[in-house]
Amino acid sequence: MNIANLIGVIASLAWIAFLGVGALVLFRVSKKTPMKGGGSLLLITLVISIILSTVSAGLVFVNPQERGIVISALSPKGYRDVILEPGLRWIIPFAESVVRYPISKQTYTMSIAPNEGLNAGDDSIEARTADGQKVLVDASIIYSVNPEDVIEVHITWQDRYSSDLVRPVARGVIRDAVSQFGIEEVYSSKRAELVEMMNLAMKQKLSENGLLLSDFVLRNISFSDEYAASVEQKQIAEQQAQQAKFVVEQKKQEAEQARQVAQGRADAVVIDAKGRADARLLEAEAEAQALIRINEAIMDKPELLTYQYITKLAPNIDVMLLPNDTPFLFPLPEMQPSTPPELPIEP
Repeated sequence: MNIANLIGVIASLAWIAFLGVGALVLFRVSKKTPMKGGGSLLLITLVISIILSTVSAGLVFVNPQERGIVISALSPKGYRDVILEPGLRWIIPFAESVVRYPISKQTYTMSIAPNEGLNAGDDSIEARTADGQKVLVDASIIYSVNPEDVIEVHITWQDRYSSDLVRPVARGVIRDAVSQFGIEEVYSSKRAELVEMMNLAMKQKLSENGLLLSDFVLRNISFSDEYAASVEQKQIAEQQAQQAKFVVEQKKQEAEQARQVAQGRADAVVIDAKGRADARLLEAEAEAQALIRINEAIMDKPELLTYQYITKLAPNIDVMLLPNDTPFLFPLPEMQPSTPPELPIEP
């Protein structure tokens, strides 16, 4: 409670005390037992009540979120040219009064939802696009009274600026802006441009009438049932096309993957064949080198060839080899061929 209200309360109590003292004095007079000093007490309470009421009528406390306009019976214009700033102020008692205006931000909402807007029921804005389609627009306007133009707002609109200025201006701006765009531009490609156009138009029109636009919020855009159904069908078709494109890309990737696998296998076969050829070549070269060295070794020692021949004979052959020019004959040991193992006879 500020001091102006406190003094008003005290003044009211003083008047109650004055009435109480007056009633008591009259009661004592009616009983023929006048109260001693009753007249003086009654006069004192009257004077105090008048003084407190006068002070209470002259003191005004303006809150920080408010500005005050002094309505004056002593001014030729009917009001003071100076706006009351926040704080405790003094006006001429009983000749002047104060009208307060909030300068804090206010929100005016128009919505299709029954309980969201300031007006009950469907309060959305119906508009037509450049190609003749009907849309329903939900919007919120966040604004405030310009502190420097409070007097002009009071003279022109009083406290009707919300319903008589903000509402019709917003609805007109929205309809004008929507009519400059096609239906697809409204909800997709140029929605940001649409909002910016509305914002600029609202700001200009409100500033011309003493209001400041803080933000213009395009809450929602709804379409007719027929167009909404066609949009849904179009989106379904686009999704199906995207799905088909995805399947084609997937098949391409699978084919490319199979080709890469086959190419890898072919490369592996080539590398393996080349490795074996190189190994065979190295082996052949090694054999050739070995033959060259063997040939060089037996060239001067032919008996090495005979020795190699003997070592290569099968182990079950018993022979004795002598030089063909020896004059002696030696009996060879008896040789009996080993009996081959009996093989089972198949029935």
